[in-house]
Amino acid sequence: MAAGVLLENITVVLNRPKYPGNIGSVARCAKNMGIENILVVGETDFDEEKIRQMSTHLAADVVDRIRYEKDLQKALAGFQYIVATTARIGRARPAFHTPREAAEKLVGISRKNRVALLFGPEDAGLANDELRYGHLLVHIPVSERFRSINLSHAVMILCYEIFTAASGPKKFAPRLASSGELEGMYEHIREVSLRIGFINPQNPEYWMTSIRRFLSRVELRSREVKIIRGFCRQIDWFGRKQNP
Repeated sequence: MAAGVLLENITVVLNRPKYPGNIGSVARCAKNMGIENILVVGETDFDEEKIRQMSTHLAADVVDRIRYEKDLQKALAGFQYIVATTARIGRARPAFHTPREAAEKLVGISRKNRVALLFGPEDAGLANDELRYGHLLVHIPVSERFRSINLSHAVMILCYEIFTAASGPKKFAPRLASSGELEGMYEHIREVSLRIGFINPQNPEYWMTSIRRFLSRVELRSREVKIIRGFCRQIDWFGRKQNP
């Protein structure tokens, strides 16, 4: 067993990929780097023959185990840590890490947590409302002359860094709250914040993005999520008591 990243706890998640050949190429890249879990979100009726042509027989077992989900939030609900990737950076995407930095982060986290490596569709990548699920945002720098990068190449770069980190020293990290638990907490915070007038009702998602970024840096455990939700319930109860 590797001392660093636990590869069996890593899953490549492809959100709304457009071409079956790219799914096959991703399967081969991931298998080369010791990662054998792939989850495809969105369309489910891809041409399997084209997937297998690009994956080759070497990754046939990975293709056989590909899981499909229609909804991204549901697909991510069982993961405790999500690494979201983006080709674009800017005001709405201010904090990002390199693939190597992300891999080093996963050395400890992957020991007790299921980790998703989230990639967007080939033409547009992940939208802002999809990036919000990420605990960590990864950007792969490319030449100014050629800004785009093939989906399978992006997967290979990140998986390579994780594979390299798998042979590094072991680090401790606790089991974290799942994405499903976090989404329930964020919705609870949103509802209570609107009710007490803490966030602007005209654009609540703008304020929630900042709250998400702040709390994602904390790496919350399940017990801590329950504490925050209990705090929200108490605020809600007090507010209703004062304004019956």
